[in-house]
Amino acid sequence: MTIRFIVIAAVMVLAALACVLVPLLLSARRAGQPRAPFVLALLLALVTPPLVLGMYLLVGTPQALDVAPSGDHATLAQAVQQLQQSLARNPDDAQGWALLAQAYSALDRPQQAQDALDHLLKLKPDDPDALVAWVEARAASSSTHLIDDASRARLRQALRIDPTHQRALWLLGISDFQRGDYAGAAAHWKTLLPLLQPGSQVAEAVKQELAEAEARGGGSPAAAPATADTASQATPVASGTSGRVALYVDVKLDPRLSARAQPGDTVFVFARAVDGPPMPLAVARLKLSDLPAKVTLTDAMAMSPALQLSKFAKVSVVARVSKTGEAMPRPGDLESAPVEVATDSHAPVALTIDKVD
Repeated sequence: MTIRFIVIAAVMVLAALACVLVPLLLSARRAGQPRAPFVLALLLALVTPPLVLGMYLLVGTPQALDVAPSGDHATLAQAVQQLQQSLARNPDDAQGWALLAQAYSALDRPQQAQDALDHLLKLKPDDPDALVAWVEARAASSSTHLIDDASRARLRQALRIDPTHQRALWLLGISDFQRGDYAGAAAHWKTLLPLLQPGSQVAEAVKQELAEAEARGGGSPAAAPATADTASQATPVASGTSGRVALYVDVKLDPRLSARAQPGDTVFVFARAVDGPPMPLAVARLKLSDLPAKVTLTDAMAMSPALQLSKFAKVSVVARVSKTGEAMPRPGDLESAPVEVATDSHAPVALTIDKVD
């Protein structure tokens, strides 16, 4: 399938959506109905196809994953406000909550998207798309992007309702991979692969990730699958190279901030791609009492096989003290300045936690 064909198809989709949604908007206006749901639907429809195309070409993410649209944030924000007012008057409007969740995702506000999906799932508890979107929003609201036990339960529920749900299969495989259960990840991606168009770029990407999971599962004994807590509280601090890339990080706390932290506070050390997706490529977790500490970030700490340190030339490494023990940044957390480093570097990366968020 050529790029020209995809672009032409996207234009045709936009034209068709405009032909349907614009008359609905005008009709709603004549009837005195709230315009917000129609305006928001039109905005999301117009910005989604080009953004999905752009993200697909840039990142190569399997289409089993949805990409949230960005669009015109100012206009979307206005439509969101109107839709919130409409939902305050009619809280049983499932379609309205679904649109609100999509809009929050487009505005990069995953926590609000998750809240909207909570309302939607009260009205439609067996909607597989809503269940999977909830998992995506929950993972997006975490700086580690780990898929916890509550999310896994919802993914399984979605698959009980629709065993061929592509995003659910993809995310459950990602979760298995995060936990070191490479056999489980391979099993889910083997189920996903026949559902994709044979020979497509998406299918080829899934094949590569499946091969990575099978290689890790067969090359050495996989780590025991993590439990509900250990998945989000694992301490992947290695003393040597456990992947194709190893970044050696020296972490310490500025003595001037020692009064602002407690020995039991959690310290996250993570690396993100300088030119790439916002989710961490590797994450280590330790306690403040462990500092100063030496941490090694490797490919084995990847959140998914598609997002490994070795697949990016340059990363930004940061250390953060979480007062709550949660991955999400909070006011009052302590953090180091980010340090950019080439992934083929063997020189130690020095991080000093010396500022307050």
